[in-house]
Amino acid sequence: MHMSHSLRSNLAVVMAAAALHFISPVAPAHAAEGAKAAIARQLGAYERALNASDVDAVMKLYATDVVFMPQNSPPVEGRDAVRAAYRRVFATVKLDVRFAIDEVKPLSRDWAYARTRSTGTVKLLAGDKTSAPEANQELFLLHREPDGQWRLARYIFATSNPSK
Repeated sequence: MHMSHSLRSNLAVVMAAAALHFISPVAPAHAAEGAKAAIARQLGAYERALNASDVDAVMKLYATDVVFMPQNSPPVEGRDAVRAAYRRVFATVKLDVRFAIDEVKPLSRDWAYARTRSTGTVKLLAGDKTSAPEANQELFLLHREPDGQWRLARYIFATSNPSK
């Protein structure tokens, strides 16, 4: 079968467009909005888990290959190490924080980041049991796991309280 040059060109364009649809790393706009809503729900669940000092609820939100990067500390890698880190945190302080989501940006169908700020108080559970203002800026890298849930794959934060 002999095709004209213009028919071959049109067919090539259609095939290329179809291929790009299937390999494109960026989700369509409606999928991106759905991802943003799902990620906002996960960040709300994280806020509630922190305020409840609930290690199990926190861990449900983390990916299988998590890296947690707290300020002034080495990275904590892997679910067991992250679980132990949260146990230490919750044994030391009681948090009462609120997150403000500044940005959620899907990077692909299965990866996104969220930039947030948190404010509230942190209360020591030992000693004089004083409360102090808490304010951080955070960056979360989220991965959509095989079960379809967005989970925290990487998490880093730094204080935004003024230096004393």
